[in-house]
Amino acid sequence: MAIMVKAERKIEQDGVADTDAAPADAGAGEVDAETAWTAVLARDGEQDGRFVYAVATTGVYCRPTCPSRRPRRENVAFYAAPADAERAGFRACRRCRPDRDDASATERALERARQALDAALDAPPTLEELGRMVGVSAFHLQRTFKRRFGASPRQYVEAARAERLKAGLRRGDTVSRATYEAGFGSGSRVYERADALLGMTPAAYRRGGAGQQIRYTVAPSPLGAILVAATERGVCAVTLGDDAAALEAGLRAEYPAAEMRREDAELSAWAAAVSAFAAGRSRALEVPLDLRATAFQLLVWKALREIPFGVTRSYGEVAAAIGQPSAARAVARACAGNRVALAIPCHRVVPASGEVGGYRWGTDRKRRLLAQEHTAPDAGG
Repeated sequence: MAIMVKAERKIEQDGVADTDAAPADAGAGEVDAETAWTAVLARDGEQDGRFVYAVATTGVYCRPTCPSRRPRRENVAFYAAPADAERAGFRACRRCRPDRDDASATERALERARQALDAALDAPPTLEELGRMVGVSAFHLQRTFKRRFGASPRQYVEAARAERLKAGLRRGDTVSRATYEAGFGSGSRVYERADALLGMTPAAYRRGGAGQQIRYTVAPSPLGAILVAATERGVCAVTLGDDAAALEAGLRAEYPAAEMRREDAELSAWAAAVSAFAAGRSRALEVPLDLRATAFQLLVWKALREIPFGVTRSYGEVAAAIGQPSAARAVARACAGNRVALAIPCHRVVPASGEVGGYRWGTDRKRRLLAQEHTAPDAGG
């Protein structure tokens, strides 16, 4: 059924509309035609799937977000569904493919946007330019991109640059070369944000953490060996395993040139707090943290620390809690990247099915932690 449908069009034998035959208003439908026209002018992605617009002068119907040139208003008719437009003699646009599934079209647009950003990290397009490139409005792109990839386009560029910077430094590139190949316009920008990007200066990261001082201890617990490592800022790692030597080796592999010192006595209070929490003797684990992560990871981890003792949340629920309900997969990746076990309780996040799900430190440990919390007095309060 047409939405404020225009009168029937004359179709020539070759399928192209008679340019002299402008449609006229024919009646009301679910959406007001002027509201729909405003959406077309704005390329409003929120309206994708709600209607299509057809152009008498071309014989083509499109999505509201089609990147093609906007037609004249008097040549436009609105239809509730692609089938309605096709019954009226219009054919689907080859650019925006309105006859295809909306979700698939959105996914394709977002993937094109991601690829465009990856290809231009040194000079990324503006949000408006990116929207025009993929055929959606800047507002819709900002929101759907963040839902799909867990970061806004700007945050995505910054994270991709940081990863390239790290990769270059690990390869042994000079700081200058790694900086510019990562897409940063100047070395000063990198040094200004070195703590957030690397947790140390670029030169120190290139040397495998040379000059960085990391103290650690390993303590026993009901969950096996627990390694607690800290910088001068706070605890930077809490890792669980069956073998203390393997945990130490893992820490050294991450920062091969850092100055490592085992200090059991100095870190005994923090280690005892972690062990007590692992054993179920404590409902809270409060230790100062030195977190190095992306903005999205920090957002997720903050939400995890707000999950009450004895309560679980699904990945989707955490995504909704941070205002990004479509970012469940990105939430799962943020959980997997958590190196501060227990202090950031990613064990409280489970699949929507209710199963235990994966855990970086082993599903048996996750199951035991959950069982301890669920059976504790006043759990879930």
